[in-house]
Amino acid sequence: MFETGKPASLIIEEQDLKQITDRGQISGVIDTIVNNNQDKVQEYKSGKTKLYGFFVGEVMKLTKGKASPDVVNSILSERLSN
Repeated sequence: MFETGKPASLIIEEQDLKQITDRGQISGVIDTIVNNNQDKVQEYKSGKTKLYGFFVGEVMKLTKGKASPDVVNSILSERLSN
């Protein structure tokens, strides 16, 4: 921005740095992870709450770190409590 004179919004777009905040998109990723890791879901529900970090990490891995942590935590806590 400073070096190129380009606006921040253009740099974000050009370098694909935009954060994913779409609940539907993140929800789809979480559904995939939960469906593919039913053993870990059961362990989590049995009291191994430290596995929560595993699920967050998987979401971030699949979204290349672009998923909004607030949205991820909101949806993930809903999914794992059911």
